[in-house]
Amino acid sequence: MKNISALAFILIFFISSIEAQKNTTWRGPNRDGIYPDKNLLDKWPEGGPNLIWKFDGLGVGYTSAAVTNERVFITGTTDSTSFLFSFNHKGELQWKKELGKEWIVNYPGVRSTPTIYDGLGYILSGRGVIYCFNPKNGDILWTVDLYKQYDGREVKFGITENFLIDDEKLFCTPGGIDANIIALDRKTGTLIWKSKGVGELSAYCSPRIIEYKGVKYFLTITEKSMVSLNPENGAVIWSHDLQYPYGIHSNTPVYCDGYIFAMNGWDFGSVMLKLSDDGKSVTEVWRSKLFDLEHGGVVLIGDNIYGADWATKHFSCVDWKTGVVKGSEKKVSPSSVIAADGLIYAYTYSGEVALVKPLENGFEVISTFKVDGVKGDHIAIPVIDKGRLYIRYANSLWVYNILSK
Repeated sequence: MKNISALAFILIFFISSIEAQKNTTWRGPNRDGIYPDKNLLDKWPEGGPNLIWKFDGLGVGYTSAAVTNERVFITGTTDSTSFLFSFNHKGELQWKKELGKEWIVNYPGVRSTPTIYDGLGYILSGRGVIYCFNPKNGDILWTVDLYKQYDGREVKFGITENFLIDDEKLFCTPGGIDANIIALDRKTGTLIWKSKGVGELSAYCSPRIIEYKGVKYFLTITEKSMVSLNPENGAVIWSHDLQYPYGIHSNTPVYCDGYIFAMNGWDFGSVMLKLSDDGKSVTEVWRSKLFDLEHGGVVLIGDNIYGADWATKHFSCVDWKTGVVKGSEKKVSPSSVIAADGLIYAYTYSGEVALVKPLENGFEVISTFKVDGVKGDHIAIPVIDKGRLYIRYANSLWVYNILSK
């Protein structure tokens, strides 16, 4: 009995340790905007779901919340200097740490959301500096300057990327000639490999790793091209010209069963690619004028893609395989979109939050509410974690209860 009790204690301790070390990821566990939460409200009360807590002292910025079992991390910029904040789940500020000078040329403020991975935290400034920090107290453990150390080239709106970590590798895109895309040791910041890619500037894209027929592929988008690399050594496997002249690709590619969807911006729509049998090339399947948001993403639910576009200000439902438009209305657009428990959450650039039900041939807007703030630039991606909806706008972070009773 003593041995059984000891074993049970060890098991409980191990499970608790794993829970405490929960990692955060950009736009959900698979970087596709889909969150695993269940038992969420299928309709909101008038005025929106209940507010649990709010903080109004962040400073300007566009980052989302990074939520672990114990803490909520977010950044903000005041007087050209960025700060990292840590809250408990009651909304009490645990600590605030200065990072350094931030991008202020246009749209001042931090762009990249913090990443927490196996006991370490990471953040990227708009000026190209990576900070690795201790999530317990915010102490900086190491820094890497992508411009000074890896020939990174400045882009129009400041370097922007939400980090991808796979095992011990942290991937990022300085956009340099020699070090176009790199993999760093996440614990030390030392270089593992660098790739020349296709020699293009960084394009604000947060990358992802996909698995196709048992092989892993790293995907990102640089100035004009989608690029696939071997994540082990940085070798280029294939690249595809997206035929978009402006170099703004901040939406992570969407992947499913050998098909890859990419959004261009500003009147140039979107494109669907299909991987070859050997994974070494792609062919175009269809193009669409829809989904031309420079930022905001789409979600794939069933056989359809749902999301907004900039040019026509429509929210649309489009067939994944064919590109056929099944439904499109001038509602809740342009907007950033995520999904959970079978419903879509659209956060419009003007500050309206909408609960949208996906249908086989369209969608239905179920509920809406408005968050505070001036009209425009509500572009931080919402986050859902443990029945809570996190909405950020400029100086403020709102946390709502969306659990069904």
